[in-house]
Formats: sequence, C-alpha cells, structure tokens
Amino acid sequence: MKDTLDYLFEGNSLSKAQAQDLLTRVGEGQFSEAEIAALLTVFRMRKIKGEEMAGFRQAMLNLCIPVDFSDYNTIDVVGTGGDGKNTFNISTLSCFVLAGAGYKVTKHGNYGLSSVSGSSNMFEYFGYQFSNDTGKLRREVEETGLTFFHAPLFHPAMKYVGPVRKALKVRTIFNIMGPIMNPSSPKNQLIGVSDLEIMDLYDQAMRDGDQQYMIVHSLDGYDEVSLTAETRYVSDETEDNLAPADFGFEKLQPEELSGGHSVVDAAKIFVNILEGNGTEAQQNVVIANAALGIKCMFRAKSLADCVAEASDSLKSKKAQAVFKKLFNQ
Repeated sequence: MKDTLDYLFEGNSLSKAQAQDLLTRVGEGQFSEAEIAALLTVFRMRKIKGEEMAGFRQAMLNLCIPVDFSDYNTIDVVGTGGDGKNTFNISTLSCFVLAGAGYKVTKHGNYGLSSVSGSSNMFEYFGYQFSNDTGKLRREVEETGLTFFHAPLFHPAMKYVGPVRKALKVRTIFNIMGPIMNPSSPKNQLIGVSDLEIMDLYDQAMRDGDQQYMIVHSLDGYDEVSLTAETRYVSDETEDNLAPADFGFEKLQPEELSGGHSVVDAAKIFVNILEGNGTEAQQNVVIANAALGIKCMFRAKSLADCVAEASDSLKSKKAQAVFKKLFNQ
C-alpha cells in the first residue's frame, strides 16, 4: 500500500485496472485500518476520477455475493441519497409501480442516508425478511415481480472498510458507490444522483458496460425526478433535460414531497399512495419516476405511453397488489 499511497499523494490517479486491483486487495483484508483510512483520505482531498470509479465498482461487484437474474429483463430504481431533501420513498414506490406494470425489479438498497427512511427502513418496517438466499429472491421475482437486496448482506468485503468509515465520521467514496453495486447487475438501471458531478462520474464508470441506464438529477438538487424543477438526465445513448410538463404534470412545491419525521410517517405515506389516498403531487412524482424507468427499458416507447402505463399500475392498484403479496398483507 505504501507505494500506492505515495503515488496518489503525488497527485497521480489510478487506471481502471489499478483501481480494481487495489480495492480487491482491500476487500480481501490485505491492509490495515490505518492504510485504508489513508486511502479514503486521498479521495476526500481530491475528486475520484471516472476510471478509478469504474475499477472500484468492478472490484466490489467481483467481491459481492452475486445473484444471477440474467434470464430476466430486470431493472433497479435507486438514488444516491445525500441530497438533504428528506423526501418520502419515491424510488422504492416506483419499484412497486414497475412491478405492478409487469416488469421484473431487483431493488438494491440500504438504510436512510439523507432522509428518515431509506428503502431498507421501509422494507424492514413492513416485516420483510432480509436475505441473500437466491432461492427466496428468485421466488419473489417470479411470484410478485419484485425482490429486495439489503446491501450489507451482499457485500462482505465491506467488513474491512466499515470500522474505518465509522471512525472517520465523514463521507467517503463508498457513500456514492452503493447505487452502482447491485449484486444482480440488472440489465436496466434508473439512478438518481444528488449533483451533476456524480452524474458525470457514474456515466464515465458505466458507459463501457452492457447495461441500459439513465442517470437523473433534478436541477434544484433532488436525486430523482422531483417535478419541482427540470430534470437533467444522461443515458447510455443520449442526454437532455425534462420539464414537469414533459410528463404531463404541473410543477410541484418542495413541501409536497416531504417524507415526514419518522419511519412511521414515511410508512403511512407509502401505504396511502399505494391505496390511492396519496395527494395528487405524491402520485404524480411516483408515476414520473416509474415512467422514466419504463423508458429506460424500452427506448422506443414515448414518454407519454410510459406515463400512462405507470399511472395505470398505481391507480388500478396493481402496484398495491405487489405490495400485499410481497409482504403477505
């Protein structure tokens, strides 16, 4: 590690292969906590490069407990967190809408970072049993259209990094790597990011892969399509801005997206929306994100058709049916 640290402290950056090899060795427990802390500090002092991110990502995917869903056309909808907006669980609800529309969703998530309730908080609250048993996960996809990967169960290499991150008490590169570490490597991914720099970083890290992806950022700071401002997106094919009107919706106010003050508050909002008792603003923002998920999978479909499909899944209670079946309610 000493030679690598000296090289990085001199202002140099790693190639994809070097980054992959380095993080593989970290994940195999070859370095001390002090050495890992020094490495993480490098990327607090300067921004990580696209090739480095691509290499780190590949290392984490190689080290994870893999789940093979390659026989399905799967999608994940996930946000980086860190936007400080405390929204309700828009991405997670969008996953239920996608499953209700007939698509296979392999959702990867963790506990909340910038909101009171992350996807793992929500699944746990509703009684979901976290597991990395492939048989269970496959049954859920086949029977309900949706399964959930609680991140800590799939990334054993993180045990060498976790104590260091806890001791440092600052954000590290691992805070932004989570969304691109889905252990099933879904064929499609809609990723929300909290700023345009991360958008560019993800695009550089993913562009040489075989995933269809769309990376989105609402220009007023949200890590999803918020409908409170224009949304910037970049995909494996193109990039553009989308206004709320492009989805057929009115512009929303930030307070309309509040996730409440507790997991209980967030869960109540979650259930209300699936039951058809959410506000128009809550329904529209979920539909917009699910619609973009469909668009990510099927580029030839018009955005209007994608919105109609997502709207039908939510308003006809197909998404709620997925929820009830998955959680045995």
